Amino acid sequence: MISLINPPQISTFPVNSSLPKRNYTAYTSGGRIFLSSNRKNYKYKCKCSAAADHPRQRQSQRLSKKTQRHDSDKKDGIDPVGFLAKHGITNKAFAQFLRERYKELKDLKEELFSRHLTLQELASGFEILGMHRNVQHRVDYIDWAPGARYCSVVGDFNGWSPTENSAREGHLGHDDYGYWFIILEDKLRDGEEPDQVYFQQYNYVDEYDKGDSGVTVEEIFKKANDEYWEPGEDRFIKSRYELAAKLYEQIFGPNGPQTEEELEEIPDPETRYKAWKEKHKDDPPSNLPPCDVIDDGKEYDDFEVVSDPVWKEKFKAKKPPIAYWLETRKGRKAWLKKYRPGIPHGSKYRVYFNTPTGPLERVPAWATYVIPEADGNQSFAVHWEPPPESAYKWRHNHPPKPKSLRIYECHVGISGQEPRVATFKEFTENVLTHVKEAGYNAIQLIGVLEHKDYFTVGYRVTNFYAVSSRYGTPEDFKQLVDEAHGLGLLVFLDIVHSYAAADEMVGLSFYDGSNDCYFHSGKRGHHKFWGTRMFKYGDHDVLHFLLSNLNWWMVEYQIDGFYFHSLSSMMYTHNGFATFTGDIEEYCNQYVDKEALLYLVLANEILHVLHPNVVTIAEDVTLYPGLCEPTSQGGLGFDYLVNLSASELWLSFLENVPEHEWSMSKLVSTLVGNKFSRDKMLLYAENHNQSISGGRSFAEILFGSANTEEALLRGCSLHKMIRLITFTIGGPAYLNFMGNEFGHPKRVEFPMSSNNFSYSLANRRWELLEDGFHNKLFAFDKDMMKLDVGERILQRGSKGIPNIHHVNDTAMVISYLRGPFLFIFNFHPTNSYGRYSIGVEEAGEYQILLNTDEEIYGGQGLISQDKYTQRTIIRRTDGARYCLEVPLPSRTAQVYKLTRILRV
Repeated sequence: MISLINPPQISTFPVNSSLPKRNYTAYTSGGRIFLSSNRKNYKYKCKCSAAADHPRQRQSQRLSKKTQRHDSDKKDGIDPVGFLAKHGITNKAFAQFLRERYKELKDLKEELFSRHLTLQELASGFEILGMHRNVQHRVDYIDWAPGARYCSVVGDFNGWSPTENSAREGHLGHDDYGYWFIILEDKLRDGEEPDQVYFQQYNYVDEYDKGDSGVTVEEIFKKANDEYWEPGEDRFIKSRYELAAKLYEQIFGPNGPQTEEELEEIPDPETRYKAWKEKHKDDPPSNLPPCDVIDDGKEYDDFEVVSDPVWKEKFKAKKPPIAYWLETRKGRKAWLKKYRPGIPHGSKYRVYFNTPTGPLERVPAWATYVIPEADGNQSFAVHWEPPPESAYKWRHNHPPKPKSLRIYECHVGISGQEPRVATFKEFTENVLTHVKEAGYNAIQLIGVLEHKDYFTVGYRVTNFYAVSSRYGTPEDFKQLVDEAHGLGLLVFLDIVHSYAAADEMVGLSFYDGSNDCYFHSGKRGHHKFWGTRMFKYGDHDVLHFLLSNLNWWMVEYQIDGFYFHSLSSMMYTHNGFATFTGDIEEYCNQYVDKEALLYLVLANEILHVLHPNVVTIAEDVTLYPGLCEPTSQGGLGFDYLVNLSASELWLSFLENVPEHEWSMSKLVSTLVGNKFSRDKMLLYAENHNQSISGGRSFAEILFGSANTEEALLRGCSLHKMIRLITFTIGGPAYLNFMGNEFGHPKRVEFPMSSNNFSYSLANRRWELLEDGFHNKLFAFDKDMMKLDVGERILQRGSKGIPNIHHVNDTAMVISYLRGPFLFIFNFHPTNSYGRYSIGVEEAGEYQILLNTDEEIYGGQGLISQDKYTQRTIIRRTDGARYCLEVPLPSRTAQVYKLTRILRV
């Protein structure tokens, strides 16, 4: 059966052809036109099908194709193990793993492109799947359910009838891939007659267009034919059988066979062509066809096709009368007058399946707006097709992608002050301006995709194409994104493609009654500890679903990038719950899910091709080699990776290690992270997972219960130092969880049975900004951000990496350089240093730009203003020719800038 989803594809070469692109020039000879390449001694030829069937020719083609691919890869700069040499990794097993993975990737692409013409088509399933308005006064519904035997759409628009809007095999049914097709016809209003032609189209956006001009279809068709056909050219259109009769007479003669029994064996096309050439060899050129074939007579050779240049230009100049078809398309006003929608905007609906195990009702996988289960009612999808006057209209362009990211991580539901679920509109009005004022240039949103249980924080996704209805409508979310862009903020989405909710009624589990529709069957289909389902990344239709999902959020909601959550859950069959010793072979053994890696490579390639300014961030606790390396060099293609171990170390220090025992060496090595990707690293000071669902925030640990001025000062000092060193020592990206910039002392706990479903801890205390203490912490955070806004701190250093030249575990002092900026931290709980020596490369005057101990930031102001400028001394320290002797009070940090260079 022909697929309903993939129309027949006509192409000279396959989309993923390795044939190089060449510019061809034309020259004429003897009334013929020849094509030649701008490369020397190259001829463009078409293969003769008869010759290509020969076994020797097929073998030659296979060898030639293999060599051609290898040469093409080298020419295109593709090296499956390229990043290994870059980082000096010599493990043979891992190199072989990368080569095999690259071969499988090429094979996968060939298979995908046999069904999808381009990358755009592969990642644009949302354009046809799900519920879509068709221009021929109807709505089309397409869904993938290969395990079902019957499919229909049920809802309040048809009385939840499983038979009224259905699809059956052989009649608007399903194709060989399991895609079901259902048509929901619009209803004629009383007194209205059907359209004159069955293909009458309507423009549902514009109120008025050419189709409402009153010109009849017959007049339009006559006008189109009169303009397009030259005199005599439409002869065969008016006499349908004349051309067939002439061809029959040319082949068999005037008295040819009249029955199949009289039909003799027909010579092959090559023999007939040569006979025709011999018969007409003396004919004048005007009697010959505009095309010819040159045959040099060699066996297994190619034929060269030539054409008449005059005929060719005349053919190219012909343009079909498409403009007239626009006059047949009526406007929305005409449609509203004549039809009632078959499924009105706002209708509730589900998809009904009959399966081998019985009838099922499911929320459609491609639904764009879903109301999850509430008050004991079953979940349902909402048909979202707002009229043009209600649809959101975009006003702002995407902000330019910055070279360094300062990301504000947010959860819309807990962003309000009141103990309830906040909305998109409230977030847009109240939080975005705060983010801009604080100095961030991007927001990262958690829990936007629809999920059944609020307490899962949005990580157990049920509906991947729907914004969570708890926060508002799709139009509300579009406004949020648009307003953020207007403030110069990028918008990133926390995307969870590493697993999915196990819920059957609203999610994808057992979607069509089978256990292996979207997910693996057996143990591999379930997460080892979280009870979630694991995607079957090797299935082409699952890839189509996930890749289209990424493109959907980029196209429909104009977001700027993705934070890929918990990649270790999908990249390993043990879901990342294994002990890693540092052996490189742990990244290529039998527990590595190669299909998941291929998906991530495809996802990054497609996103960066379709949206060149997209930002992709990888969250992987195992720091898989090559996360941020180009896919052409064997990497996975992410722009940034998250160093989660940094926030875990801070939490461990604060809760488990006495302050005077903190190891500066361990701190630096953890913050710097993987040496192979530190220039692409994104650091949390405090991971959101540590302060939600029962965890304690750093502020709560440090000064949440402080009852003395000394305890409050200690907590305040460490809080600023932790944030400053995390911000400035990592790579060109920094991430902060909402509210923590001013020391929010309260944990976040979502409503669940253990707390009697209370919202008292599921909100943010913005009123603390009015308090003097928290306002000082917020002032420090804003000035810290200004270091990057004005001075581009995160881009300084060698490839954005600081020069860490001083780490003293005894004194508990750390110092590093970023260009002309010097950062010094004294973590010692009691020891202050009046003249501490720090080496610098440049001689000159250094001035303090930021001091954590200033009174405006809640400090003691122990460094006087006359000490804010320091001059270098000629003395070799820390491997440098010069040094500074600076005052370092305990639990303080300073940022110096070289403001004047001295020539010594």
